[in-house]
Amino acid sequence: MTFAEARALFPVLESVAYLNAGTFGPLARPVAEALQSGTERDLEHGRTGKEYFEETLALREELRSAFVELVGAEAATVALTTSTTDGCAIVLRGLGLGPDDEIVTTTDEHFGLLGPVGASGARVVVVAPDPDRIAAAVTPRTRLIATSRVLWTTGAVLPLHELREQCGVPVLVDGAQSVGAIPDDVDGIDYLTISGQKWLCGPDSTGALVVRDPDSLAVVSPGHFSQRSYDPDGSFDPQPGGRRFDSGWWSNGAVRGMLAALALRPDWWAERSSAAAANCRRLLAPLVDLVEPQPSSTLVSFRVADDEATALVGRLREAGIDVREIPGRGLVRISCGWWTSDEDLERLAAALAD
Repeated sequence: MTFAEARALFPVLESVAYLNAGTFGPLARPVAEALQSGTERDLEHGRTGKEYFEETLALREELRSAFVELVGAEAATVALTTSTTDGCAIVLRGLGLGPDDEIVTTTDEHFGLLGPVGASGARVVVVAPDPDRIAAAVTPRTRLIATSRVLWTTGAVLPLHELREQCGVPVLVDGAQSVGAIPDDVDGIDYLTISGQKWLCGPDSTGALVVRDPDSLAVVSPGHFSQRSYDPDGSFDPQPGGRRFDSGWWSNGAVRGMLAALALRPDWWAERSSAAAANCRRLLAPLVDLVEPQPSSTLVSFRVADDEATALVGRLREAGIDVREIPGRGLVRISCGWWTSDEDLERLAAALAD
C-alpha cells in the first residue's frame, strides 16, 4: 500500500488536517463499512440465536488474537475492554490495595489512569515524570508504579521496561498514547491498557488489557464473560487467562470494525509516523514555544498562555486543522499519525504563522 492509497482510506483527510488521533483517530472507510455490515446483519437477522452468538464470540477470539500479535503478548493474557480507563480500573480494583500500600504515579497522567488510582484506597505518591524521580519514590510499601509510556501532555516517552527491571515493582502502563502510535510491546510489563479508538483508528468504546499473570489479579467486577460456571450464591469458576477480565459485550459491528482497523495499518506505519512528528517539530520550532522532550513520540506540544489555548484550537478548527488543547497546562497538542501528510503540517505551520 502506497502513502496515497493509505490516505485515501480516510475520507476526512480530503478536507481536514486531522492532527488529533490522541483523542480519536480518523475513521477509515473499511472500518465504517465493517461497522455498517455488523449493524445491517443485526437489523436483518436480529441479535439473538445460536448462530448469532457463535459468530460474534468467534470474532471476539479472532480480535483477541489480533491484540496478542499487536503487542507481543502471551495468548492467554488479553482481555477485551471498552477503553484504557476501563483497563486501569480493572487492575486497580483487582489488586485490593489499602492505606498501607503505595502507588507511584506522575504529575502528567490522564484522569483515565488517575481516577482509578485515586479510588484504589492506597496512598498515592506523585512525582515528576522523570525515571530517576519515579525510581527514587519507590519504597518497601510500593505495590505499583502506574504511569504512561507516552505522556498525553508533552509526548515524552518513559523507559518503563527499564524501570520495571530496576525497581522490581509491578508496572501498570496507560497505553492510550503509545500503542499504535509508536512501536510498543508488553515484554516485562505487568499490565498494559490499549485504546482502540485513538491511534489504532478503531470504533468508539473499544480497547484491551494485557495482564501478564491473570491468576494474580482478582476479578472484583465480574461480568457474564468472567465465568465458566456459577452457583446460585454468585460464586463462580473464572474463565482461564485474561478472558476473565472481559468487561462486557461488543456489538458484532464493533468487533468487525476493530478487526478491520488493525488489518489496514501498512507495514511502514511506524517509520512514517515518526517522520511526520520530526517534520512537525522542524516546521513549528521557529513559530512557537515548542516542548521538546527526549526521547519524543508522535505527540508534539507547544506552549501558549492558558487563556489563549481554547481560542487558538477553535481558530485552527475553523481553518480545517484539528488539534487539541491540554486543559490547565497552557499546551496545544498535535498528533502525527502514519496518515499525516507534509501538506497537513505545512497547513498547520502557515496557520500559526498568520
